[in-house]
Amino acid sequence: MAGIMRERFVEVTTELLATHDRLALLTADLSAKLFAGARQEYPDRVLNLGIREQLLIGVAGGMALAGMRPIAHSFAPFLIERPFEQIKLDLNHQDVGAILVSAGASYDIAGGGRSHQSPGDVALLSTLPGWTVHVPGHADEAEAQLREAAAGDGLVYIRLSNQANERAHGLAGGGGHGFRVLRRGSAGTVVAVGPLADTVLAATGGLDVTVLYAGTVRPFDAATLRAVLADQDEARVVLVEPYLAGTSVPQVAAALSDRPHRVLGLGVGHEEVRHYGTPRQHAIAHGLGSAGLRLSIIEFLGTA
Repeated sequence: MAGIMRERFVEVTTELLATHDRLALLTADLSAKLFAGARQEYPDRVLNLGIREQLLIGVAGGMALAGMRPIAHSFAPFLIERPFEQIKLDLNHQDVGAILVSAGASYDIAGGGRSHQSPGDVALLSTLPGWTVHVPGHADEAEAQLREAAAGDGLVYIRLSNQANERAHGLAGGGGHGFRVLRRGSAGTVVAVGPLADTVLAATGGLDVTVLYAGTVRPFDAATLRAVLADQDEARVVLVEPYLAGTSVPQVAAALSDRPHRVLGLGVGHEEVRHYGTPRQHAIAHGLGSAGLRLSIIEFLGTA
C-alpha cells in the first residue's frame, strides 16, 4: 500500500484543478515532479516554491486573501512543524481558509531520521482553532476528504500515510466526519484512528469491546462516543492514534466531563526512538503492533 494515498492525492488534485478555477497547488520541492503535467497546464495555479516551507504557507495565505483556494503540500514535519508560525499568523490570524496535505505521517520515512518524523503534528495543530483534521485510513477516504475540502472554504489538514487499512471504514454509512462502529462490546470502547483500524481489530479479536473508527479527529465526534457509552456506569475508553500518544485525550475528557470515566491514550511515545529501522519496527517499538496493543488494552480494561 506504500505511497497509494499520495498517488491518489496527485491524481485527484490534478483533476480538481481542471474543474475548480480558484484552486491552486503549492509545493516545496517534495512531490513537485509528480505535478509536472499539471504545472504545464496551469502555470499560474501550480507553483513549486523550492525548499522554503515558511514561504509555502505565506503564499497560501496570500492566495487565500486574494480569493483563491490553496492546497499546500509537503512532508508532515516540513508542512506543520517548520512553518507553524506562518500557519498561526498567515492562515488563522488572517481568518482565511486553506488545505494542507501532508505525507510521511509519523515515521513513514523512518530512514530519513528524526528530521523526517512528525508524531506531534496533530497535537500542534490542535492548539489552533477552526481546523478540520482528517486522518484517512484508506486512499478512498483521502479522496473523499480532499474533494470535500476543495469545494469548501475552511481550514483543513489531511494527513496521508503509507500505512492503510484493507478497506475504507470511513465511507460506510453515507460518509461524513462521524465515528463508525466497527464492532460492539460491553467491557470498554477502543477508538481506532485512521490507518491503525485494521491493527486494532486484530488486537481486539475475541475481546468484549466496542471498536470505533475515526477518520476525522477534529472536530472530535463526542456525540457518537457518548452514545456507545450510554449504558455503561463507568466509561472506559482507549484511544489508539498513529501520532503522539494522548493527543485526543482532552477531547475524550471534555466529551465525558459530566460522567465517571477512564481513558488511556496509546500512540507514538514521547521518548524518541533513536534508531532508523523500518516503519513497522518503529510501530512495534511504540507498542502499536497488534500484540503490543492487545497487551495494553487488556491491562487497562482488566479483561481477556
